[in-house]
Amino acid sequence: MSSPMKSKADTIAHLRRRMAEIPARTQGSTRPPSAAIAPTRIEADATHDTASTLRVLPAPDPIARLLPHRGLVRGTTVHVSGATTLRIGLVASVTSSGNWAAVIGCPDLGLVAASEMGADLARCALVPDPGPDPVAVAAVLLDGIDLVVLSLGGANVPPSRARAVTARVRSSGAVLIVTDGSWPTVDLHLNAQVAGYRGIDTDRGRVAGFDVAVHARMPGRQPHRGVVTLTGHSGGVTWGSGPAAQPGLKVAQ
Repeated sequence: MSSPMKSKADTIAHLRRRMAEIPARTQGSTRPPSAAIAPTRIEADATHDTASTLRVLPAPDPIARLLPHRGLVRGTTVHVSGATTLRIGLVASVTSSGNWAAVIGCPDLGLVAASEMGADLARCALVPDPGPDPVAVAAVLLDGIDLVVLSLGGANVPPSRARAVTARVRSSGAVLIVTDGSWPTVDLHLNAQVAGYRGIDTDRGRVAGFDVAVHARMPGRQPHRGVVTLTGHSGGVTWGSGPAAQPGLKVAQ
């Protein structure tokens, strides 16, 4: 999807053609029927019955434990900030479960890291250069993609524009993640910050993993915090939870 388009209309037409080629659109989607889609405002904690599990997209287990429905509720908008590891992990969880994801305006997203976390890159549509209106590109992709990650490039989206896209998120049963900018109203805020590195002792040693402090906040609810540990091994990267490591070495996130 990264080839240059002549105009915004050409870009959208190209995206629609690519979406029509996605097998899940013709062989049966993993989305629930519209009647089963949760409202934009996540309801108070309810019993986690079968219907509830149909309304969420999976998240890495330590992240899911911080969320009331143990995943990303379909039909909602999520603001994610901080370490890119969290965004990569969410894309990996969604695509590895057989769902589709699109990443808009994030040319530096770590595809190798996503693959090591288990992402199915064949189910991930990349739009590294969406042009002057990435919100319009996201609105198109919401009609056929389960998870859309949208980098706003530092922009502040007007409330009227955000409401229109949020309504589309709700009706389509997708999940929209917005990052690197301001979205007026969201259902969930997730922030991740690198908290420490494992394998480093008195500034010596080899990095064997790192800890990420995750803060999950929803309007009208008590925030939830947790420390997530990512450990590398020959087969990829494993998500776990545990006490924070010492800050030690400092590197760019």
